[in-house]
Parts: sequence; C-alpha cells; structure tokens
Amino acid sequence: MDTRQWRDTIAAAQDGDRRALDELVEGWLPLVYNIVGRALNGHADVDDVVQETMLRAVDNLGSLRDPDSFRSWLVAIAMRQIRDRARRRTPAPLDESATGGAADFAELTVLRLQLEGQRREVAEAVRWLDDEDRQLLSLWWLEVAGELTRRELAAAVGISRQHAAVRVQRMKERLETSRGIVRALDGACPGLRELTARWNGRPDSVWRKRLARHIRGCGYCGDTRESVVPPERLLVGIALMPLPVGFTLSLALGGKTAAAATVTVASVSWSAKVMSALTQPVVAATAGATIVAGGAYVVTQTPDAPPPRAAVSPTAASTHRPPPVVDTPSVSPSPSPSPPPSVTPTRTARYGSVVDAVDRAPDPDTPPAALPHRPETGVTSTGGAHAVMNHRGDSDTLTGKGYVLVRWQISPQYRAGGLVMPSWTGLRGELFHVASGGGRRMDDPVSATDSTATGMGSATIGYTVLPAGTQQMWQNEYFYLDGSVTLTVNERGADYGLSVFPSSWDAAEKDITTGPDQGVKRYGLVRDTGKDDTPVPQYLTRSTPADAATVAQESRVSAP
Repeated sequence: MDTRQWRDTIAAAQDGDRRALDELVEGWLPLVYNIVGRALNGHADVDDVVQETMLRAVDNLGSLRDPDSFRSWLVAIAMRQIRDRARRRTPAPLDESATGGAADFAELTVLRLQLEGQRREVAEAVRWLDDEDRQLLSLWWLEVAGELTRRELAAAVGISRQHAAVRVQRMKERLETSRGIVRALDGACPGLRELTARWNGRPDSVWRKRLARHIRGCGYCGDTRESVVPPERLLVGIALMPLPVGFTLSLALGGKTAAAATVTVASVSWSAKVMSALTQPVVAATAGATIVAGGAYVVTQTPDAPPPRAAVSPTAASTHRPPPVVDTPSVSPSPSPSPPPSVTPTRTARYGSVVDAVDRAPDPDTPPAALPHRPETGVTSTGGAHAVMNHRGDSDTLTGKGYVLVRWQISPQYRAGGLVMPSWTGLRGELFHVASGGGRRMDDPVSATDSTATGMGSATIGYTVLPAGTQQMWQNEYFYLDGSVTLTVNERGADYGLSVFPSSWDAAEKDITTGPDQGVKRYGLVRDTGKDDTPVPQYLTRSTPADAATVAQESRVSAP
C-alpha cells in the first residue's frame, strides 16, 4: 500500500471503519514491536509496552490531523511508553542465576534473521548499552534500515535534528566499544579469561568499562585482523524482526477493534483477506498473525517454520512503493556488459519531452561532443559544498542557475539488490541532464583479476540491479539547473549513496574530456544539445509528494 492508500485507511479508521482499523493495526504492529523490543532488549515488559502503545494509538487516532505524520506520531507514542515504563520501574535485586534463561531480543535477532559475522556482532553488542542508548539505537537501527527518517527519529526523542546527530554519534561510539567487547569475548586472550573469571556473564556498564580498558591496553584483544565495517553499513536492509510465535495483542478496550470481536460466518471473507495479505512477500515479516475472537492479534506461525531472510516490513511497503525492479540480476560475465539500445524517442522543442532510457556505452576512445556553455551565476545547496546522502529520505535542495554534479557511490559488497532510483521533486524552472563523466560507467569493469566485477557488483557478491528501463549511471552525472529542485535518496533494496556538489561548466568539461590516456576507463558523454530538447532527469516532477520514492519514471514534466 502506498502513502495515499494508508492515508485513506487512516481516514476510514478515524471515521469508525473497524475493518480499516484492523488493517492499520496489523500493518504497523511489527514496527512498534521492533522499537520496543530492541529498546528493552526483550524484557518481559515488552508485550505490555507494545499493548499500551497500540491502545493509546487506537484511542487517540481521532486527534491525528495529518495522516502523513502517522508513522512519526506512532513512534513518538511508543517512545513515551518506553520512557514511562523506565520511570515506573523499581530496580530489581541482582539475580545471579538470571543468565542462561530465555533468549533476549539480541539473541532472537541473530537467530530469527540468521545474522552472521559482523551483523551478528552488532546485534549482540546492543546488550552492552545502557537503557537510554538502547532506546536511541532502537530508532537509529530502523533509520539506517530504511524504516524511519532522521526527522522522525528526532521527533520521537523530542529533540532537534542537530541534537539528534550528536546523540546518535555518541551512541555509535559506545556501540563500537561494545562491538570490540563482543569480538574480544569470542577470542582466547588469557588475560581476558582471568579478568572475566569474576564476571557473572550479564552485560552492564561497569563491566563494559572494565573490559574496554583491558581491550585498549591489550595487543591480543586489540588486534583486529578483519576490517571493521561501520554499523550503518551492516544494518541497512535488515528486515524487521517477525512477531514471536504466540504473541497476542488484545485491543478490545472500548469496542474499538474490528469485526474480530464478533467472529461469525459472515466475517470469514475478512479473515481470509487478512491471511491472504499476510502471506504476500511484502508483509512476510508478520506471517502467521491472524485475528481471533475478542479483538486479539495472535501470531500462529509454527516454531519450526523457516525464519524470514529478506522480508520487507509492511510498514516500509506502506510508506514506500519503489518502481518495479528486476528480482534476480542477470549480468553478463563479459568485461563491459551494456544493455541493448532503446528506441530513440521523438524529440521536439518542448521542454521535458525527451525521456531518458537505457543507452549503449560509447566507445571508450571516442571523445565527447562539445558541451554547450549555458549561463551560470552559481547554485546554492542546503547540504553545503559537498552533501553526502546515504539513507532513504536524505535530501538536498538546490537553487540557482548553473551546474550540479551528482556522484554515485554504490556498495554492493555490503548489500546488493534492486536499486530504487533517487528522485527530483518540487522543480521550479528548468533542469537538464547535460553530461556523464567520472571516467567510467557504473557497469564498466573495475578489476584486473575478476572479469565479472563492475561498479555494480560481481558474480561473487551479487549485483546492484536497476529498475527496468532506467538509464545506466556513470560515476559522475552533471545537471544544469535554472530555478530550484530537491534531490532525495530513496535507497531501499541496494546500498548506495549520492554526493552532490554545486559545480561549473569548466569542471564538467574537464571531467568528460579526460580520456583513457590519463588512466581512466573512457571519455565522458555529452547529452546537452544546447536546446530545450536536452534530456531531463528520470524520476522528475514539479510536485512535492509525501513520499519522494513514488515519483514515476517518466521524465515528462510540464513546461515551466
């Protein structure tokens, strides 16, 4: 369901449609469960806090004025319940026998999502964080996984985005310390074994500091033979934790639940509809949840059913519908795989009439055509002289008259898969795609020893796959702007980032004319005709949609 469909569902639920309310609860329950579960690390109070959060959301749904803010509103309610629970809780006496009991949320995350290597290390390091850091990490984890935006994270914590950046950085530093502890405890340092002989096995801040001091001064524990991947690179794309078997959520209070409270023969079709939706891949993370008499949501998935490996959460699918992508990459092992040429569209003098499409790479030794020099007075950027955007929802607004460089940074070694293209929204004026450079296309070879390796991946690690019909990017893409526009990253299935630089004609011309004789793969490509029939970017619109990822792949905008 896209944003508009959620908006309609929320409005229907506010008007008393119990079926819509059930749909809303079923779709957003996994997000709340993951926030609360990770913040409390699987404490016995998790179910109660989730229950209270959803009850408050249902009771106060009528007070929500803007349906587009539903996600941030719901997350803020969850965080308030977590903090209220912390204030009400009385410190329990230390139970030395508590270790070895039921699996905590970190262990469940490792087991049920089948995490390995450094991803497992990050999940287990969460145990070593204090309550406040775990609460923040429960949101930041979802931010880098593409489920929340930084704006929503800050709003949920009740601080500014600038303060949130500081808080997140400090939490990440403590998380890195905790990762070092997890790594060291997996080792065989004699000194560490002697130090931990008095440890009861329960992570806490006192032992975190003791072990961290040992690791800093120990050549054995501090010897990292494997390069340490930043946690945000490890967490992107990890699915929401599925609801546990037997999890029950009762919302019968005040008769606010749906037809589940009065299950009859007539309601069988509704139950079938719910079960049908739950078995679709897009909501596989909650497979097994069903509605029973009394308004309760119960997870009925059998314990020995295989855990979901790459399921996408229903909340993510509800707020983000990417263009169609190819599920399985099919890449030729030839040194320079290039897609077949497309039919050349009819060109007219009307602005925005040219649609970018898949194109063939030019011969590497063919110099580009002359790049027309359009008037330039300079472009300002809300991200500064060098904006780096890595997470879904990151954006940069550009204003002025001049050239802009967008540099692609694809990292298939961390997460290959279907790439969701960035989009240009809120265009005022004109925007043209004038040239491609950087010395290579992203599907050019990058390895002298692996003929399958390109900037999009390799046969070993997998490939980043473009939506059908999308033009293959070059390392550097140049655009000419006369007006203002916002560029938004819609990263979802594959790991990529964009660096955005206000640039100039001189810089663009120098880049594209730097050929193979200077050690790069190929000359650049000039797309600018100097007229209004120069291509406009794909995924461009003059509107400002609530979800930038819904911009259609049309490259047709009305005349300015």
